[in-house]
Amino acid sequence: MSHALKETPPDDVLDLDIEGMTCASCVAHVTEALEDVAGVRSAVVNLATQRARVIGHAPGEILVSAVAEAGYGARVRQSDLPDVHEGEGLLAVRRLAVGSVFSAAVVILTIGPFRTFPSPGLNAWLQMALAGIVWGFTGLPFHRRAIAALRHGTTSMDTLISLGSTIALVASTASLVFALGWPTYFDAAALIVTFLSIGRLLEAGGRRRATSAVRELVELQPKIAHRLDGVTVVDVPTARVGEGDLLLVRPGEAVPADGEVVDGRSEVDESLLTGEARPVSKNIGDRVVGGTVNGDGSLTVKVTGNGSESVLAAITRLVEEAELRKAPIERVADRFASVFVPVILALAAITLIGWLVTGHAAANAIAAAVAVLVVACPCALGLATPVAVAVGAGRGARQGLLIQGGESLERIGQITDVVFDKTGTLTFGRMTVTRVTPQGRFTAEGLLALAAALERGGAHPLALGIVQAAGGRGERMMAEGITQSPGEGIRGEVDGRVVVCGTTAYLRSAGVEVPEGGNEDSTSVHIGVGGIYAGRIDLADDVRPTSAPAVRRLREMGLAVTLLSGDAEGVVARLAEAAGISEHHGRLAPDAKLAYIKEMQSKGRVVAMVGDGVNDAPALAQADVGIAMGMGSGAAAAAAAITLVSPDMASVAKAIRLARAMMRFVRQNLGWAVGYNLVLVPLAVLGVLPPVFAALAMSVSSVTVVLNSLRLNSVRL
Repeated sequence: MSHALKETPPDDVLDLDIEGMTCASCVAHVTEALEDVAGVRSAVVNLATQRARVIGHAPGEILVSAVAEAGYGARVRQSDLPDVHEGEGLLAVRRLAVGSVFSAAVVILTIGPFRTFPSPGLNAWLQMALAGIVWGFTGLPFHRRAIAALRHGTTSMDTLISLGSTIALVASTASLVFALGWPTYFDAAALIVTFLSIGRLLEAGGRRRATSAVRELVELQPKIAHRLDGVTVVDVPTARVGEGDLLLVRPGEAVPADGEVVDGRSEVDESLLTGEARPVSKNIGDRVVGGTVNGDGSLTVKVTGNGSESVLAAITRLVEEAELRKAPIERVADRFASVFVPVILALAAITLIGWLVTGHAAANAIAAAVAVLVVACPCALGLATPVAVAVGAGRGARQGLLIQGGESLERIGQITDVVFDKTGTLTFGRMTVTRVTPQGRFTAEGLLALAAALERGGAHPLALGIVQAAGGRGERMMAEGITQSPGEGIRGEVDGRVVVCGTTAYLRSAGVEVPEGGNEDSTSVHIGVGGIYAGRIDLADDVRPTSAPAVRRLREMGLAVTLLSGDAEGVVARLAEAAGISEHHGRLAPDAKLAYIKEMQSKGRVVAMVGDGVNDAPALAQADVGIAMGMGSGAAAAAAAITLVSPDMASVAKAIRLARAMMRFVRQNLGWAVGYNLVLVPLAVLGVLPPVFAALAMSVSSVTVVLNSLRLNSVRL
């Protein structure tokens, strides 16, 4: 059994660009078609981005065929840029231009003195000809998609539009040809198609604006980089830049790739990461991120990451992930919308029969049925959540706030408590040695050298601080057999001697007697050598200047704030006071932090955990909402629902405000979509809403949802 588990390959993730989806019913059909393919474990289809993500084991060509059999177009996504479906562009505009002109002509022919133009007998025939052109040319995309859906035994919004306009045209033509004496609805047949084409075009434009964040992020990176080959500067495509290359970044240019400054001095606009257009000083040793803009100085940058390994690529992936994740509220809307069209078709038939059996004229019965078909709008339901999430994800990306979407989006609005780790979140995470206190025969320099030899290569702030303070001492020492206990300490052999570094409890567990006392205002690393206590190294970290204002803002939002740390109680108390946090707990190992969060949740609290290190990953995963600071470690970011590109503490409150706003707009959109249908469909059934106004209302409904979502771009964070 275990052997079989080992042999099971990991799931593949494949993205598809989908063509022809117009409403939530289409989403349901495409999802079902993909999930019916052998080997597919799950599929997520997004109406706003016109994309699908398939998880499982199935060849791309089979997935494309499955979508085609369902009546839609598909292709495996090759580009990092979102597909904007250019086919909806120029040809759609031409179709709309013809429809607008000819529809206007039909309307003019139905009013005032124009009713007898060119003669009383020819007026209706001219209306029929013009309406027929609009129906056939402008409405062709609706009819094609409706027929494709019918061929596969399904229905969509296009079914309602095509059927409504066709019934209006055919009934009016029959009345004219067979002299039935019914009122004609050529203006309705033309205007239904035209209004809904306008709505689709506006909706498509709004969707492109809503999902433009990824394209904007990718385009921030310059296409050409100035690579230094010795003393020669060679211009090369940025895509060909590799790790270790030296790049010259001239004044005013965008940085081509992630890297470290090895020469020069300048200020860099990092609004890409922070949303703030404040220039950040860059000197030798500082990190720069691809896509940020250099100021007045020249920089020589050693590349540390490019392409898929860059911060910009990571941000792009997280934004795309957010756009594809579905919240529970969206799944409910999708299930409702999947049966919406068949219900409306049945309701239109009932309306037609009901009007006829109650003695109304056939023309009036047909008009009421057409109005029911045309006014119903599952599009707004399908767009309500994904468009709001796409706009919010884009807004967040431009502010350095990356929100996953999906279930986490709903949980963020329910947060009651925010729990902070200390190092790298409330503080800078740069530990500096403040004092070395050797014992017995050991010297301060020797103590630093031994600790640095053991900690060399470690990523923990304490390790980095000790190695930096040692200044090269300990580099020649041989360290072997190193083992670590996260949050407690590290041990190994240095030049043949067993060296233990860590907390007093860790040293005592290793058989080293540690004297009582210490510096309560600093973090102390105790050291034992050969079973003998050798002394301690005190380090300190400073609170970020943004921490206290950010904590105050969180409290103003009605959130309780707690500080958890593995550090000494005295250190934690000092830093908590500086940040304005009253509840704090020190001496907590990673499993103790995890247990603390579980205890809070057992009391009904909804907890957000803010951290940045590998040791924070369990607590981030356990929390209702995990927030990884400053892109964090890979483990922290993977466990987080929100990733903050900037380590600025103010970003935490901004991210929560944005997530709450996204959820608020989702509810507004769903409320509008449901309310619209609940009010206008009955009005159409009762004959209060004529077909022309039904078409206008329906086109306005979808556009309203998109425009409302775009208001997220102006929400104050």
